[in-house]
Amino acid sequence: MSLPAPGTVPAAEAWPAIALSLQVATVAATASLPVGIAVAWLLARRRFPGRLALEAVVHAPLVLPPVVTGYLLLLLLGRGGPVGDLLERLFGGRVVFTWCAAVIAAAVVAFPLMVRAIRLSIEAVDPRLEQAARTLGAGPWRTFALVTLPLARPGILAGWLLAFARGLGEFGATIMVAGNIPGQTRTMPLAIWSMTQRPGGERTVWMLVFASVLIALLAVAAGEWLARRGPTAPRLVGPGDA
Repeated sequence: MSLPAPGTVPAAEAWPAIALSLQVATVAATASLPVGIAVAWLLARRRFPGRLALEAVVHAPLVLPPVVTGYLLLLLLGRGGPVGDLLERLFGGRVVFTWCAAVIAAAVVAFPLMVRAIRLSIEAVDPRLEQAARTLGAGPWRTFALVTLPLARPGILAGWLLAFARGLGEFGATIMVAGNIPGQTRTMPLAIWSMTQRPGGERTVWMLVFASVLIALLAVAAGEWLARRGPTAPRLVGPGDA
């Protein structure tokens, strides 16, 4: 098989990787958001045995090499792994080396950034406002929905955007648990790495690099802007609304 001459690799090869990266990052950030809010609230508002252990587990992906995180996910989700076997029995298919595995890898690696942003936002909510809602007859869930969440909304949106940006650039964990399959699991970072190995791939590489930098900077800038915004004023509830 003859190799392509320099400059002949079409830039159109970049678009599937860009589209897949946007899909993976969006699904990963959105799917992990409810869990991120729950964990952030738990760390911000509760003191319980094992809290330090939970914090260590949540923040472990920040300090572990992404390849190590990917290998642990591979052991967990692969055939013979506890979660992988369960999912294969339930759904009749494997998870590793699929688009779902890329989503899981992005979500796990980005999760600490999401939790940290949301936790700081919840900690900034004055507990006296929550207590006032409780005295007016609101239950715990109604207080959380009508007071805590509106006040923490900028931090929640910032956490989502940070997780999206981090998931967009995930490489090590993704290649371990999802592989580098064109059109299925080859995200922008994997496509950049692949194209650097191909003669004539420089044009596609530059296109992917430009797209990655642009999308990441826009997401981070939006997250910073949201984090600096004031909280949304809650609608306090009365006994008749509880």
